[in-house]
Amino acid sequence: MDTQRNWTPIDQCADRWVQTLAKLSPSFATYAGLPSDQTRYDDYSPAGADEYATAVKAVLTELETLEPTDRVDEATKSGMLEELGLALELHESKWALRNLNNIESAPQAIRDVYDLMPAETVDDWQIIAARMNKVSVAVDQYIETLSLGIANGITPSKRQINIVLDQIAANTGGTSFFHDFAATAQDHVPDLPTTLGSDLTEAADSAAEAYERLTAFLRDRELPAGGDVDGVGRDYYELLSQQFVGAKVDLDETYEWGIEELARMAREQEQIAEQIVPGGSVADAVAALDADTAHALHGTEELREWMQQLADTAVVTLGNSHFDIPEPVRRIECMIAPTATGGIYYTAPNDDFSRPGRMWWSVPEGVTTFNTWRETTTVYHEGVPGHHLQLGMSVYLRNSLNSWRRLASGSSGFFEGWALYAERLMDQLGYLKTPADRLGMLDGQRMRAARVVLDIGVHLGKPQLDGRGVWDGDYALEFFRNHVNLDPASVEFEVNRYLGWPGQAPSYKIGQRVWEQERDNYLATRSGATLTDFHREALSLGSLTLDGLKRALRA
Repeated sequence: MDTQRNWTPIDQCADRWVQTLAKLSPSFATYAGLPSDQTRYDDYSPAGADEYATAVKAVLTELETLEPTDRVDEATKSGMLEELGLALELHESKWALRNLNNIESAPQAIRDVYDLMPAETVDDWQIIAARMNKVSVAVDQYIETLSLGIANGITPSKRQINIVLDQIAANTGGTSFFHDFAATAQDHVPDLPTTLGSDLTEAADSAAEAYERLTAFLRDRELPAGGDVDGVGRDYYELLSQQFVGAKVDLDETYEWGIEELARMAREQEQIAEQIVPGGSVADAVAALDADTAHALHGTEELREWMQQLADTAVVTLGNSHFDIPEPVRRIECMIAPTATGGIYYTAPNDDFSRPGRMWWSVPEGVTTFNTWRETTTVYHEGVPGHHLQLGMSVYLRNSLNSWRRLASGSSGFFEGWALYAERLMDQLGYLKTPADRLGMLDGQRMRAARVVLDIGVHLGKPQLDGRGVWDGDYALEFFRNHVNLDPASVEFEVNRYLGWPGQAPSYKIGQRVWEQERDNYLATRSGATLTDFHREALSLGSLTLDGLKRALRA
């Protein structure tokens, strides 16, 4: 039960900041389901970045004058000082001037917001048309930012520019994403007014033309100025790692730990492979499982139904045993994403749960067969007890946690670390019953360990493990192929993601390490404490960084 708590000045400050954030970032408001002008985009210009920094400084100044009255206040104040202070450091580093990559930058965000916009009524589609008409403004603002980067010699790598050029081709021309999306309005609203249909077509034309301008800019100006080196260097990487992990870690120690963890995961896999193919290797076991039709799904609808059934079963069984799961959090929707990038991801419910938490699978073009042995652990990662339980609980705790703690705080290490912790937990609780499912879990764990080594290695320019030189993009591809069981296209997508999004990929495994350390400390230092007690308290904290988690659990 989420009991009512008296709101404090720190809570009120945090709530006002979320309202400011929703105004400054309408895309965030769409994601969180908060009231905002949904016809607008974030301001991607340098002036927009400066406006955000000014707002951050103002809330930090106010926060410094407020004294905590309880543990919730202590976690909120320390967390806001930590996260927003780091945001200012990143702003001052001018990272935004080179922020272009294959997965999480403005070219993707401008298009992806439509996946979460309501699209069931005439009013919904009027808002969509109005926002689509502003794609042109958002793209031009982003071009202004990248142009300032060129002028200052701060640019993304040529590799990332070329990848984004390939990606955004789907957003240009008369058959762009925007035209295809606008055409679905009639399916949602059969009596769609003719004038609105025309408005949507014109908005799609405008949006596609904007992406054509972005294409020309990236090809003709950004690409010639782009960097030839994939790594971003220690100065940028230390800031980005701290932001994503949610804690400042010793990068050199973490790199060595990652090498050891990778070797440990490989040994575990070899032991499980022996159970599947006696005398065989991990590759032999993978080949045997891929050839076994008992593990195969055919078509995206069969995939979606399997995901939904497994996710629903986990909610029921875990909710009756190891976790307290409130009724609103027991609903999760499994979706096939409208994109085709190959990613699997989760979006949280909106603030009143009218839009449920959703697990999305972005299926690449031409992929029609899926192996359940690989992906059972993924459903637990994205669903329950992973992202859906953690983020759903944060949204649910509206009576005891301010809106910043529920909707706007936290780090990748906190969230992704929990989800990876959840995968291993499901094995420990006996839900990965077969060697096949356990091999799939270890396959993911091994990949996350490899990412720690690769990401730190390439961005810090570490010596190659074979002694031939220093890490670069080509060696990263070779290294990753040797340590994961993925098809060549997926390997290339993943490595390019790490090269363009520094510090994010290691946050999963580093986060899992911290979550397991804090669980062990909790059980060792609290008399009579159980695993269920730890989960109950940890999930009651809302969204935090890993440093915030440590402070809260050890207070």
